[in-house]
Amino acid sequence: MDKQHTNDSLVCRDYEKELEKMSPFEIKNKLIEMAQEDARKSTATFLNAGRGNPNWIATVPREAFFLLGKWALSECRRVKDVGDGIAGIPSQSGSAHRLKQFLLEHKGDEAATLLEGAFEYLTKKKGADADDIAHEWAEAVIGDQYPTPDRILKHTEILVQDYLAQEMGGNVSCDGQYDLFAVEGGTAGMCYAFDSLQENFLLRKGDSIALMAPIFTPYIEIPQLDRFGFDVTMISANKVEQDGYHTWQYPDEEINKLRDKKIKLLCLVNPSNPPSYTLSRHTLDLIIDIVKNDNPDLMIVTDDVYGTFVPHFRSLMYELPHNTMCVYSFSKYFGATGWRLAVIAVNRLNIFDSLIDSLPDGDKKTLYRRYGSLSLQPDKIKFIDRMVADSRLVGLNHTAGLSTPQQMQMALFAAYALLDKDNVYKKRMHSIIQNRLEALWKTTGFTLLPDALRAGYYSEIDMMVWARKFYGDDFAKYLEANYEPLDFVMRLANETAVVLLNGDGFAGPDWPVRISLANLDRKSYLKIGTAIRTILDEYYATYKSSK
Repeated sequence: MDKQHTNDSLVCRDYEKELEKMSPFEIKNKLIEMAQEDARKSTATFLNAGRGNPNWIATVPREAFFLLGKWALSECRRVKDVGDGIAGIPSQSGSAHRLKQFLLEHKGDEAATLLEGAFEYLTKKKGADADDIAHEWAEAVIGDQYPTPDRILKHTEILVQDYLAQEMGGNVSCDGQYDLFAVEGGTAGMCYAFDSLQENFLLRKGDSIALMAPIFTPYIEIPQLDRFGFDVTMISANKVEQDGYHTWQYPDEEINKLRDKKIKLLCLVNPSNPPSYTLSRHTLDLIIDIVKNDNPDLMIVTDDVYGTFVPHFRSLMYELPHNTMCVYSFSKYFGATGWRLAVIAVNRLNIFDSLIDSLPDGDKKTLYRRYGSLSLQPDKIKFIDRMVADSRLVGLNHTAGLSTPQQMQMALFAAYALLDKDNVYKKRMHSIIQNRLEALWKTTGFTLLPDALRAGYYSEIDMMVWARKFYGDDFAKYLEANYEPLDFVMRLANETAVVLLNGDGFAGPDWPVRISLANLDRKSYLKIGTAIRTILDEYYATYKSSK
């Protein structure tokens, strides 16, 4: 029997080694199958904390969207209503007056209040034309026209510029200093960024880039594709306190790798995914020093989707505006992953345009031909507008852009946050996450140290740290020698019907597990914490019996 058990373990371990070559998000599908099977065979409840899709939605911006749609349909029927479900398209003349009258009819409705507030924000604070706003909104929510401008609608850009300044650590002086490109979620933003950087010779196959790890897996996987083949330097958040706790911050010697001028691009997710910590002030200052004194041409792509979950968050887009491209998604904060809403933000004075201007003549001629169908002066096209064209293989630039209904919902999300002067929504989001985080750690028996830099959207628990703390170094060595890191999440799924992601797939330490705090209720995280501790204790029981 012992021999058979050993053989089964070897087969299982070989299988786990093969699985570990895959993305954690693909392994997740196998774990879900195992957990669902366990739930069917037992009284366990299937709990999937593997993916970061939130289980909340922001209701008021959605209500405003649908109310606006009702008005916009009346605008279409006002122009032409031939019956049989056919109407005209909205007219601009007098549209602002008609919108105001419509909102008066719904006075006291939260949705109407948001629409009125956004309208007044644009007219009174930003000086926009009233009929221009109303007509853009009517056509946007109806979706009867191609996006114009194709990069982003005019008033959507104004609202989102101010939203980013408010939430990402900018200020009033940042007004209008950033060009935005509305894209189909943060994932599209990543794809467009890598594609256009290469198409414009800012990165070439085999060039050196740096990733601040652990990091969202596509940032690891995309550079490995044959068309890119980048030489990747990992900047590792391997800093630990004296008692062995991870801080998920970066030692100076790791950040100082960026002083090497051969590194052309730095990619980071801030706050990080999966650890969910924002960069310390010291690290921000060190990166600023490196760019100013050692690597002034360093291009930076910062993915700041979780920034809204950290009080007083400060993005690199405002610390190093000349060097930084920001990718921001509305998906997590507003519970809108299905909407696919994000923007790419680039400062109007930026390193990308500067580096294109300094390219060799041969490269400039190639780019002149590439973008020649778009302008009589293709060499004057800004990098962010080249991204728009590249997103449609240049030839379809005239049909580029995020759909206008998506842009309208994005604008209303931004307006909702801008008009929430008491931060009611933000405080509620922070409270939800914090309560779930405390519940998770409470039943593990592990210690969660206070940390102002923690976002908490995810929690990464390093099982090797807690193996040592609870049962000593010998047990930790036994665990490492006899099991693959993936074994922990597979046992968790198979025995407790709980699905988590393996942390080693994010280019971090080998033994952490990633728990999303976004998609289950507080009671579920109490159960998950108990399940995590149960599996660790099972390993220890096996270790003791082996002695």
